[in-house]
Amino acid sequence: MTDQDDRSPNTSDRASKEVVIESVDLTRRFGETVAVAGLNLTVRAGEILGLVGPDGAGKTTTMRLLAAIMDPTAGRVTLFGHDTVRGASQIKRRLGYMAQRFTLYEDLSVLENLTFYADVYNVYGKSRQAQIERLLRFSRLTEFKDRRAGQLSGGMQKKLALACALIHKPDLLLLDEPTTGVDPISRREFWDMLAELHVGGMTMVICTPYMDEAEHCSRVGLIYEGQLLACDSPARIKASIASELLAVWPADVRRARDVLRRLDLVHEVQTYGDQLRVFVSDVGAAQPQLVTALEKAGIAVQDIRPARVRMEEAFISLIRRQRARHQIDSEHDASASAPASAPDTG
Repeated sequence: MTDQDDRSPNTSDRASKEVVIESVDLTRRFGETVAVAGLNLTVRAGEILGLVGPDGAGKTTTMRLLAAIMDPTAGRVTLFGHDTVRGASQIKRRLGYMAQRFTLYEDLSVLENLTFYADVYNVYGKSRQAQIERLLRFSRLTEFKDRRAGQLSGGMQKKLALACALIHKPDLLLLDEPTTGVDPISRREFWDMLAELHVGGMTMVICTPYMDEAEHCSRVGLIYEGQLLACDSPARIKASIASELLAVWPADVRRARDVLRRLDLVHEVQTYGDQLRVFVSDVGAAQPQLVTALEKAGIAVQDIRPARVRMEEAFISLIRRQRARHQIDSEHDASASAPASAPDTG
C-alpha cells in the first residue's frame, strides 16, 4: 500500500463523506474498572481507522461496543445513524465483525463454514453461490475449500474468517487484531486483501499491535487506559512530536541511556535493542555534545546519525506525556487535599 507519509487525507474531502460511526462520551465499566472512558470518535465512509495501544488499553472492549455486542455503561455510539442499543438489528446487516480469536467451526470445511454464514445472514438466491466462489478466490482458498478449518494454517484461518465476515457484503468491517500470530508473508497477503477492499470503498476499523500496519491506515487512534490520546493521520501524529531525533549505537546501552537522560538538552531517550533513540531540539547542535558526554563517561560511540520519528516512537512519547500529566495531576490533588499546616507564630 502507499506510504501514508506521502498522502495525508484532505480534511475537506473527509468532511463531505457519510458518517459511518459516531461515538459520544462512550464509556464501559466493569465494576470499578473503567475499560473505555468517554470515547469521542467519528469515522467516515471509506476510511481505514487503526486503533493501537498497549495490552489492556481498552481496544477490544471498544470494538465490541462498536459491533453492538456489548452495551455501553454511559454515552452512546451510532453506526449508519442507528444507535447500537436500540437499533442493533438495523446495524447487523451492514456490519462485518472479525473477532481476535478464531471463532469459526473447526470441524467444518472451508466451504461449509462459508455456506453456514451465508445461511446465518440469509444470503440466498442466485447471488449466493457466486458470492461464495468470489470469496474463495478473494481469500485464495479455492483449492482448500474441502479442508477442515481446524487443519488450516494460522494465516489461512484468518483469511477464512475475513471471507465469512464478508459473506453478506457489509459496508463496515471491524477487525480485532486480525493478523496476530501469523507469519510475515501471511500478514502481508492479508493486508493486500484489505487494500483491495479499501479500493472498493469499504470502511474499516482495525485493532493492531503492529506499528507498520498502523502506517497503512487513513487515521490512527492511540488508546491508553481507556482514553483516546490522539487520532490523526500517521504523518500528522509523527509530526506532532516537536523534537528532532538522533539514533545512537553506544558500546554500553544501559550506561549510555543513563548518561544521556541526565543531559539538559535531551528531552527523551527510548531503547530499541542495541540502539538508543534520543529526542533533542536540534540534532546538529546536539550530536557532538552527546558524543562528548558519552566519551567522558568512558562509553564508545559506534555510530550516531539523525533519524526520522517512527510511529512507535511517537506513541511511546505520547504515552509518556500522558503518564507525566497524570502524575502531576495526582500530586496536585494530593497537595490540595492535605490539611494546611499551622502558621508559624514563633
